[in-house]
Amino acid sequence: MARSDPSTRSRLTRAGFYDVEKSERFYSALLSEPAIGDVDVNEFARAASPDDALLGLLRLAEAVRTDGRDDGVGELAAAWTDDPELVRRLITTLGASTGLVDHVVRHPADWRLLAGDEGTLLLGRPGCTPAQLRTALLDAVGADPAADVPVAAGGGEEQWTALRGRYRQLLLQLVADDSASLQPTAIVPEVARILADMAAAALEASLAVARAAIGPEHAKVRLAVIGMGKTGGRELNYVSDVDVIYVVEPAGPPGSADDDEVREIGTHLATQLAAACAAPSTEPALWAVDAALRPEGKNGQLVRTLDEHRHYYDHWAKSWEFQALLKARPVAGDAELGQAYYEALNPLVWEASRRDGFVDSVRAMRTRVTDNIPDRDVPQQLKLGPGGLRDVEFSAQLLQMVHGSADESLRAPNTWDALEALKAGGYIGRDDGAELDAGYRFLRVIEHRLQMSRLRRTHLVPTDPHALRSLARGVYPIGSESRTGDRLEASRKELARRIRVLHQRIFYRPVLAASAHLTGDEATLTTSEAAGRLAAVGYADPKGALRHIQALSSGVSRRAAIQRQLLPVLLEWLSNGVDPDAALLGFRKVSESLGTSHWYLRLLRDSGVAAERLTTLLGVSRKITELLLDRPAAVAWLDDPKALRAADRHSIAAEGDRTAARHATVDDAIGAVRSIYTRELLRVAIRDALALGEPNDVTVELSMIAEASIATALTTVRRFAGDPPSAGFRFTVVAMGRLGGAEVGYDSDADVIFVYDPGGADAAAAAEYANRLAGDLIAALRAPTGNAAIALDAALRPEGKNGPLTRSLESYANYYREWSQPWEAQALLRARTIAGDFDLGAEYEMLIEPLRYPAEIPEDAVRQVRRLKARMESERLPKGAEPARHLKLGRGGLSDVEWVAQLLQLEYAHVVPGLRTTSTIRALEAARDAQLIGTDDVHELVAAWTFAGRVRGAMVLWRGRPAASLPTEGRDLEAVARLLGYPPGSGRIVEDDYLRCARHARRVMERVFYG
Repeated sequence: MARSDPSTRSRLTRAGFYDVEKSERFYSALLSEPAIGDVDVNEFARAASPDDALLGLLRLAEAVRTDGRDDGVGELAAAWTDDPELVRRLITTLGASTGLVDHVVRHPADWRLLAGDEGTLLLGRPGCTPAQLRTALLDAVGADPAADVPVAAGGGEEQWTALRGRYRQLLLQLVADDSASLQPTAIVPEVARILADMAAAALEASLAVARAAIGPEHAKVRLAVIGMGKTGGRELNYVSDVDVIYVVEPAGPPGSADDDEVREIGTHLATQLAAACAAPSTEPALWAVDAALRPEGKNGQLVRTLDEHRHYYDHWAKSWEFQALLKARPVAGDAELGQAYYEALNPLVWEASRRDGFVDSVRAMRTRVTDNIPDRDVPQQLKLGPGGLRDVEFSAQLLQMVHGSADESLRAPNTWDALEALKAGGYIGRDDGAELDAGYRFLRVIEHRLQMSRLRRTHLVPTDPHALRSLARGVYPIGSESRTGDRLEASRKELARRIRVLHQRIFYRPVLAASAHLTGDEATLTTSEAAGRLAAVGYADPKGALRHIQALSSGVSRRAAIQRQLLPVLLEWLSNGVDPDAALLGFRKVSESLGTSHWYLRLLRDSGVAAERLTTLLGVSRKITELLLDRPAAVAWLDDPKALRAADRHSIAAEGDRTAARHATVDDAIGAVRSIYTRELLRVAIRDALALGEPNDVTVELSMIAEASIATALTTVRRFAGDPPSAGFRFTVVAMGRLGGAEVGYDSDADVIFVYDPGGADAAAAAEYANRLAGDLIAALRAPTGNAAIALDAALRPEGKNGPLTRSLESYANYYREWSQPWEAQALLRARTIAGDFDLGAEYEMLIEPLRYPAEIPEDAVRQVRRLKARMESERLPKGAEPARHLKLGRGGLSDVEWVAQLLQLEYAHVVPGLRTTSTIRALEAARDAQLIGTDDVHELVAAWTFAGRVRGAMVLWRGRPAASLPTEGRDLEAVARLLGYPPGSGRIVEDDYLRCARHARRVMERVFYG
């Protein structure tokens, strides 16, 4: 066939050849080889690198032809026509590994090993057990597999060569099966298992060679080889250092050999073993035998006795060394000694997590590994980089070591088995576990294909287009939708991103660090001492607590399994609250409300903050607990910064309008409005209790959601009230008091007045319609339902409760002109339109402007204000209340500060525009700026006013109901302290701080107000 035949080039291109011009020459040369028949170019399409497969086949044909063995050429030529399956395996193998091409060129007869039964050579074959692999490699060095202590026929390079050659033959068969598989991710655990078993067999054969090398002296010692890392976990890759630890003991009775002699012989054996595997020889090395994980690392003794190992791990080992022990397994040498090592040291793995700083040290080690990768390699690092193999392995190992002390099902040295156990036990979610498993398999297939290619240790995904294309064709079998490098890199990078997210979610769980400190009994909570432990950490009713625990964790459901995992830590966190018993009861109720929701326990287990936040809230706030029981789905907010963010008035009102409009009755519509109000009230309370915002923002946010809800409720009431008495009828709601000042607390009534304009309607009809609107609005917002109420209070209207509920604008004008009292002008300082017809509200505010900001206030009016303040202190202070502790009416309380601000407004707002505000703090700041009051005085007043308001809010959150005074009981004070951001145990400090702050404010008030 002519080398320039266009049809040949076209077929080579379709088959996937990269360098078509060169391949055409090689193809032409191949067809002239007597050992090769008429090769169909399409056969090469299966190979990862058709170019390498073609060149490899050409080299093999030449090697067979020049080998000189009887009829080697004829056998290969016959196979080409008689065994098409062998041909396919041969081409696929040669195209997968140039390293194995080199092997078959050195050993031309080994191509025959690719003839298998129904396409299986090692994978799935009964002859691939660890024992059979051990036999194959011991036979290769002339050692008796049945001997108690196998010794090779010699201890030199001849045995090294035989061992390495037989190992490569096994590897050739394994690569043939692996590279031809249509489901490489399905078989990768089995491939890794066989590679580990082959390594163990090679170590056994190498030890037999080492015994022969040192002669009869070897009989004085027993040497066990402990596999570590992926060898120990039976999940080895194609080319990796084989990590080991050596244990040595005298072979005879005590005293038969001194310690120095035992160590010397053991060291000689270990050294010769490593040489058999990796020393320079005519046959390439298998892999390096790495003993760096031994005690003291490379600076430590190569071999140690079992007692020396015990002593080291008992006294000196670091946390990472116990993590390494997780995969330790006897793999070669004296089996009894190896088992004794395992039984002595494996239990230490499951105690290591209780060491101080264990979790942090593991996390720090993972970070150091990532930080030490050269910047240029990070994007291509398959093993150590972010989202790489180590992220999966470290995630699994940390979970195993933290929870494995209580759950023996997690004690698996193999990553795939560990992921399955963690998923089955609820330590990771089913979907997360499946994604980690699938991702790990895919990355391991890439790793295997990388190392298979040149039989070299590497974890860097190539950037060279040809190499990347070949890698992709090896990862994606023939028949896949696409086998391109672009597809592989896009998939790998997206997979790394997802693995990194899962790793960080799992690896940095707060639950992990807390669980690590628990003993086995504490982790299981099943011993008779559990009640005593609960009492010791603060539960007043430990028997009741155990009942809650049993209700939450009994049974065989996944929900119960996850609760058993979480509860030991959550109980400790709940015990840090002020009332652990109430908090645990609240947790049980919330859990029972959400127990069937798939996301709830997953959130508590996986979130970086949700579980700790929930236990904090339940431990300090009955109010939040009650609201969560009504809206348990709000627990999801605890992990979502956006969900906890304060909403604005416009969006709340708009949502309320949309939601209410969907309902056909006024009760249902107002119920929807109140549901939104309750939801936003809970959102504010959670942020407040968790200190996620500024303290002074709380009153503003509470005022805002109240305003928005009142506005939406009024729109709804008007929709169902029928036609107004005239087209021009207008109605508005004016906020007064704390609502008018945007200073609402959790316990505040919503002080309002109602204003209407008949708009040309009959006066009686307009009054009746306005009263109906106001009455329906008050009733609807106060009605007993499952949602929080808004208590509208119109007592600050003219004539108080004896006056009409609503007035027209004209009626207000007449009243203020004829009957207004100084206290009413003071009340009007906080008047602010919040709902209804805002143009009418603006007219009302213009009407009251001269009243609340008078050009001049008579002295007798000032005296009246002062007398009213004094009378209020003496008459309205509840009987038995301590004046120093009452938060509103007491000395230095809210009222003291507000009356100072309001008197300054009445006296000076006409000439100081900054005083024309409904806000207490802004009024004081404006007075300070106008030099009407000293800076230090304003500081004292604002501090006391803020402190009193925060204490009132904290008491509502803690008790679930208002409290008028600073509490005296220690637990109440402690709750207030926690909610105000003080450290635990600061209840009395809060008391002292408040009383001192109030005293200072009282002195300012008396000097400024009465001065």
